[in-house]
Amino acid sequence: MDGLTGIGNTCRMKSLSLNRLRSIAYTCVMLTAVLALPIDSAARSAAKAPANKINASLPLAAQIDEQINQPRFATASWGIAVVSLDTGRTLYTHQADQLFQLASTAKLFTAALTLSELSADSRVSTRLLAGDGLHNGQLQGPLILYGMGDPTLGADTATLNWADQLATQLAERGVRLVHGDLIADDTFFASPPMGSGWEAIDLQSWFAVPTSALSVQDNQVDVTVSPGRAEGESAVLAFDPPDALPTVINQLTTSAPHSRNDINLYRAPGADTLNAFGNIAVRTPAQGFKLAVPDPALLAGMQLLQALARHGIHVDGKVQTRHWPQSSASLREGTSTVAEVQSPTVGQILQLGLKHSQNLYMQNLLLLAGTKAQADAMQDPAPPTGFVTTEAWGIRALRQLLDRIGIPASASMIEEGTGLSRRNLATPNAMTRLLGFLASQPYAATLHDMLPIAGIDGTLQWRLRNTPASNNVHAKTGSMSQVHALAGYVTSAAGEHLAFAIMLNNYEPPAGAPSASRDLDVIAVLLANLRTHN
Repeated sequence: MDGLTGIGNTCRMKSLSLNRLRSIAYTCVMLTAVLALPIDSAARSAAKAPANKINASLPLAAQIDEQINQPRFATASWGIAVVSLDTGRTLYTHQADQLFQLASTAKLFTAALTLSELSADSRVSTRLLAGDGLHNGQLQGPLILYGMGDPTLGADTATLNWADQLATQLAERGVRLVHGDLIADDTFFASPPMGSGWEAIDLQSWFAVPTSALSVQDNQVDVTVSPGRAEGESAVLAFDPPDALPTVINQLTTSAPHSRNDINLYRAPGADTLNAFGNIAVRTPAQGFKLAVPDPALLAGMQLLQALARHGIHVDGKVQTRHWPQSSASLREGTSTVAEVQSPTVGQILQLGLKHSQNLYMQNLLLLAGTKAQADAMQDPAPPTGFVTTEAWGIRALRQLLDRIGIPASASMIEEGTGLSRRNLATPNAMTRLLGFLASQPYAATLHDMLPIAGIDGTLQWRLRNTPASNNVHAKTGSMSQVHALAGYVTSAAGEHLAFAIMLNNYEPPAGAPSASRDLDVIAVLLANLRTHN
């Protein structure tokens, strides 16, 4: 996680009157309301130039040391590596062979695997499957909506009207009636809906949505809470998309004018029911929140059912789902593709995942690489055993890639594709070695442009403005509570191309101190200002 996403992990438990909830992790929704905004005051403040004053007459190493040795970092851990891509020389290290938590800079490992194992020009299909029983406009079911890992359905221009595209194609085949169920099938990924190491407290949050081979609208639901017309009435809840949450228990009440709002939205991990409780003051403007959709495949099935109806196709069965560890192989036997939509290119999905630190997109890319790795391995006379999930196959493929790069297992311990897991660990030296490898590949320029650009776009849009690092640093950000990281590329004032990894663990800024992101930015500016060619 990073940027505004990182704030979500710093959310603290609210005081509840219900003792049974005190031991249950849940999303602090008042903070979620802030996170739902395009950008908040905290993000805008990060646009300011770093405030720390460093003696510019000192050598680079002394300047960085001066920054990281401040007393407020006494109990924190810094890990830094800076290398020249032009000469291969190491310009600076600090605890560069120690393991650090990575937050979303772990996405660089997923990017390397994606570009190594998947064609950047390839696309991911979402298919409608059916048997050959079409007679006089009637199709003998079931009709299967088969997701194959596209995370962009309903969220990208190419797939915005995906359900109508499928319904149109089916109608053009002459189908008017489906005798049977509509089955939304996401078993293409043989994995749980959450990555390894994801924390329960995050699972109803918009930044930790379920991973699914059949995803829709980023697997997020917008919740709008409005007061009733008079004190004592129930608050009004509205959802977009409307079918995203199957069951809602609304105990939110309308309170007296000018009273303090206390809006709580809680869904237990693995449950479908959203509990809304607390109060909202009468005449309060509508409050907006973003939450995770509990069952994206079911939502996709419901949206397709509605699209079929719009195109004159009636389904006389129900919307059903198939999830791993259920198998749908026998269900799909004898079927063929009767309609299909294509995702944006894998390269475009990766760019969105890196620029905006989109966890769903990056985890799906890891799993797509995992499905390919598994298929390739099954061609061997003696295929490997012990890799049960698609995620495990993806991590196996990543480990093989890192071995080829020369990054030992002891220096990089990655277990999922997003950085949400605190068990993702790597050394700064491993990160700069990875960055050096990426910079030497034919796709280096493409990857460079996929990264957030300081002061310009992505999660660095509001950082490092009005500094030599602006429109210069291309780097992946990473932040969660007590974890702050920045890793990528910068060109020094001397024209030297550098790769860097800056990791700060076990640190929350004390009162009155700059934000941790600005502390990292100080070092990025020092690198951009470097006027000697090392």
